[in-house]
Amino acid sequence: MTIESRLVTADEADIRLDRWLRRHFPVTQGVVEKWCRTGQVRVDGKRVTGAARLQPGEAVRIPPMPPAPPQAAARRLPPVDPDAIRDLQRAVIYRDDWVIALNKPAGLPVQGGPGITKHLDGMLDALKFGVEERPRLVHRLDRDTSGVLLLARTPGVAAKLAAAFRGRDVEKIYWAVVVGRLEPEAGRIDMKLTRIRGVRGDWTAPALPDDEDAVTAVTDYETLDATGKHFSLMALRPLTGRTHQLRVHMDEAGTPILGDTKYGGGKSRVEGFASGLHLHARGLRLPHPDGGKLVVAADLPPHMRETFAALGFQTPAPEPARRESRKTRAASG
Repeated sequence: MTIESRLVTADEADIRLDRWLRRHFPVTQGVVEKWCRTGQVRVDGKRVTGAARLQPGEAVRIPPMPPAPPQAAARRLPPVDPDAIRDLQRAVIYRDDWVIALNKPAGLPVQGGPGITKHLDGMLDALKFGVEERPRLVHRLDRDTSGVLLLARTPGVAAKLAAAFRGRDVEKIYWAVVVGRLEPEAGRIDMKLTRIRGVRGDWTAPALPDDEDAVTAVTDYETLDATGKHFSLMALRPLTGRTHQLRVHMDEAGTPILGDTKYGGGKSRVEGFASGLHLHARGLRLPHPDGGKLVVAADLPPHMRETFAALGFQTPAPEPARRESRKTRAASG
């Protein structure tokens, strides 16, 4: 076991030391705090706390790693189908030195779980595109939700993007086909939610007034098109990022998302329409790690395109992904 010194890279500027260590090494927060408390971790030779912000070029002293716990026979994922790799690479809609944006297909889980062997996280090596680091997830989409999913290409970028998604720096827009018509046609849903654990899995539900575990969930909505009072095309902008927030908000408003049998039940099933959840992460606008803003949009999945055609909704192609500078925004405004 040896002591190591590692330099902070430019993309890791202003990251907390504890987060930097956990991203680079298989250690817990408790180990990091002990290292800092006992002076085993130092930055440019100085003792620091885990909350210290790192700057490019600083040297972090890394103590010998604790021995890895003995592992039973590791579960190995089956080899990834070459066709699946090609499909994933074709799903890339934007790529630069810092980020990758995918149009995630509906039905592909982002991460593994009980009974799940094929998932995006298990295929990220296919998206290295010539660099050593595999890209990292910085946010999530439900298994049955399609659309824009952003990946970070370095640990430092991952930390910055994850912080942006936790705050209010990322503008998200989803398209949903709902059953019914919401009045008024535009507005805000501010409804506290809570998680319910059940034998058949977890659920999100409206919180009771005295629920101590309730969390705020806010969604702005706008009706883009409608067929009388039967179906509507909604633009949904979540201002918070709660699990299944949009699905619960639409169902509680009396307009469940088409195909959302988990929350909409029988009302969400309409004979003659393509099966599957009709919820699509249409676009993101967020600070780019190298400056300016990144704007990226994703085309509809096949089942939603089919439903749009049946209902007569317009299906405009997404604009190409772009980076905006302040000058670009001023000129376009």
